[in-house]
Amino acid sequence: MARAMFEYTKTILKKVSFDSSLFCKELEKAIQRLLPYEIEELRIWINILIIDHPNLNKCLIYLKT
Repeated sequence: MARAMFEYTKTILKKVSFDSSLFCKELEKAIQRLLPYEIEELRIWINILIIDHPNLNKCLIYLKT
């Protein structure tokens, strides 16, 4: 079931990628509910997403540990 949550999180983040503040809020929520290894996978996925949406770069601060 955890994998389903990871895929759901990616879907939500992709849908809100037009607005960086909304993306940051959803990213904060995702970090609270995902497992540590899923957060690492999410970090990789977001780095790829940022190529198309550079305005999301400021949200990476939430992924710093």
